[in-house]
Amino acid sequence: MLELKDIYFTVPDEEAGNGLAEKTILDGISFTFETGKFYAITGPNGGGKTTLAKTIMGINKATRGQIIYNDKEITDMTITDRARQGIAYGFQQSARFKGVTFRDLLAIAAGTDDEGQLMDILARVGICSLDFLDKPVDSKLSGGEIKKIELATTIARNPGLAIYDEPDTGIDLWTIDPMVELIKRQITDHGTTTIVVSHNKAFLEAADSLLLIRQGRIAYIGDLEGAMPLLSDLSVCGYGGICEGEIDARCYR
Repeated sequence: MLELKDIYFTVPDEEAGNGLAEKTILDGISFTFETGKFYAITGPNGGGKTTLAKTIMGINKATRGQIIYNDKEITDMTITDRARQGIAYGFQQSARFKGVTFRDLLAIAAGTDDEGQLMDILARVGICSLDFLDKPVDSKLSGGEIKKIELATTIARNPGLAIYDEPDTGIDLWTIDPMVELIKRQITDHGTTTIVVSHNKAFLEAADSLLLIRQGRIAYIGDLEGAMPLLSDLSVCGYGGICEGEIDARCYR
């Protein structure tokens, strides 16, 4: 279980020009994420979604408040220590490593170089070819390939809490549904508490609970249908995402 207690995150307000004023990005967020549940976080750009995810992981340090994970306070823990507690994070833009193969990364994540175990992980993320293990994790990989690698290295650890920041970034529409199903299987098979930051309808509909974040606060908790009246400046697209501004003919309210 993950508990957020009155979490604030502030940064210097550069627009003020005096070096004293602060801008509040997270404004007193309190919420409990139950073990083995699927949560989606959505809302307008700049509302604090990714900041909240990074604060849970420790990439951002909360200005005020407490973060409790499995009855242990982790507010002041480093990213490394949180990872040791079983928290994993998938970035919106996946990292690429020149001179490193997928096999290298997966073996580190899984804690073994046993090929049978690595193949089992490949199967879980829908990779059929063993040759894929020896692909360099570099700029030659497609968006879908790098996301599969990131998912594989994440689930290889069987984390207690997995956080994914816009996991659909850079991938084709046909990869999204299998990704959602993989996340759901992880929850069913391993009890992984899962948080997905997304504008994508597939993730928002699949989640057990949706949190709408705007102006640094939780504006709504529930399902996508209930959230739609609050999204007056957003539209959910029939082809998968949420658009801001002009509404495309393929979108609907």
